[in-house]
Amino acid sequence: MMPTSLPYLLADIGGTNARFALQQDGRIGEIRVLACADYPSLQDAMRAYLRTTSTEVRHAAIGIANPVYTDRVRMTNHHWEFSIEALRREMGLETFLVMNDFAALALSLPYLPEQELRRIGGGQAEPRAARGVVGAGTGLGVGALVAAADGSWQAVAGEGGHVSFSPVDEEEVELWRFAHARYGHVSAERLLQGRGLELIHEWVCSSAGKAGTALPAARVTELGLSGADASCRRSLEVYCRILGTVAANVALTVDARGGLYIGGGIVPRLGDFVEQSSFRARFEDKGRLSVLLARIPVLVIHSPWPALIGAGVGLRQYLERQPHA
Repeated sequence: MMPTSLPYLLADIGGTNARFALQQDGRIGEIRVLACADYPSLQDAMRAYLRTTSTEVRHAAIGIANPVYTDRVRMTNHHWEFSIEALRREMGLETFLVMNDFAALALSLPYLPEQELRRIGGGQAEPRAARGVVGAGTGLGVGALVAAADGSWQAVAGEGGHVSFSPVDEEEVELWRFAHARYGHVSAERLLQGRGLELIHEWVCSSAGKAGTALPAARVTELGLSGADASCRRSLEVYCRILGTVAANVALTVDARGGLYIGGGIVPRLGDFVEQSSFRARFEDKGRLSVLLARIPVLVIHSPWPALIGAGVGLRQYLERQPHA
């Protein structure tokens, strides 16, 4: 039987922010967002959060923006690194479950309210079919959710954000050359993370003979959405087209007839623009399989803390599999 006397500690650890919460009796509360740069280590951030709650915990689960293959975790987009077992002992935990953040996000999908999902085209999702998920923020995450034989859902983690960017027209070939000259390998993440939007904007300006023009992603988004700057508007359009291609690649890879979900911090902020852009047309532009893609719904996640929900689901599943005391 799962222990219920003490709350569980949950966390969603990204390259920029660490989101913490407590879960008790299925309810998530005491949510705090801490800037990763303010703490030397994950354990320092955990301690800082727990001091604000004055609560004892024995079981914890985190989703982290990083591969989790061994006991040693070293973040790709931040300097934190740790041993899972050593940190468990140091924090006095009985359970310390560490999973990829997009595995956690995937586990949340069946539990997200319909009103927190914004649909962009497609037909009806098949209830027990696989679901794909992508999300752009500090990096680009990819994951999937598949139905298990016992009726539960199982997350599939991956590092699909680091696959090579594949241009589909001459304009994108020029963008690839621009990025390749600076970085060498050009991944999907290179262009779809926040700094990727900045890179796309640099290229748009360079192509128009305005080299040297640099804006932060938030400013590109603001000026593009308002229509106040044509180069920013075009940058958002290019971004959405590339996102459509990458999302479709994920949908085909996992056969996401249950839907393709988009999370992360960037796309939900674009609002109506994604629907008005070439995103959906590019998503369906897959030659002989375009008919299949046309049936797959795309849903943008507007839930405030989905990865925390998923971390809680993962912890519950883990504890239920443990032998009864």
